[in-house]
Amino acid sequence: MLGWMDDEALYRTLTTGRATYWSRSRKEHWVKGATSGHRQWVREVRLDCDGDAVLVSVDQDGPACHTGTRTCFDADLLPASVGPRS
Repeated sequence: MLGWMDDEALYRTLTTGRATYWSRSRKEHWVKGATSGHRQWVREVRLDCDGDAVLVSVDQDGPACHTGTRTCFDADLLPASVGPRS
């Protein structure tokens, strides 16, 4: 899945071992699985080379996606042109 984190969400994720995100629509932090039971137990957190994105590897209890699927990225693959750009 893809989620937003601010500094506080990252801090909570690192200190609790539970994936915590920032809801842009509700303007509040939320812990994945707090209401659904589909918890994410943090295994590792990696920072990208620019320091503006994190990759959180988790052990997932139940589905990760709100649609009830294991992943949010199981929809159709979008076509992409192959070959050198001009």
